[in-house]
Amino acid sequence: MPDSIARLHAAVCAVRDGRNAGSRTGKLYREGVPKMAKKVVEEAAEVAIEAAAGQREAVVRESADLLYNLVVLWTAVGVDPDDVYAEMDRRERLYGIAQKLPKGALRARPKRAVRG
Repeated sequence: MPDSIARLHAAVCAVRDGRNAGSRTGKLYREGVPKMAKKVVEEAAEVAIEAAAGQREAVVRESADLLYNLVVLWTAVGVDPDDVYAEMDRRERLYGIAQKLPKGALRARPKRAVRG
């Protein structure tokens, strides 16, 4: 896991566990998973809009916002970044590094229980 994502994940977990509850992350936790999910969608849209406009630096900034909100959402629903990296590794072994999982393949996989 990249060090910055690992540090972010640890910091978000600390807020989830009651430390620094007055922070932006604490506010997201109080607002709940639906608000967290909405923020991920908003930030993803901003990345796409800036990319379409050719605004490289804005894409970098919005991507950092997207990653932050994604890590907050992952933590809230019990996903560890290592789970995502393991899935990426699995897909690389099956389909190659630059390939997306074929449509329908995700439906064949059993759902994992949410950790909290």
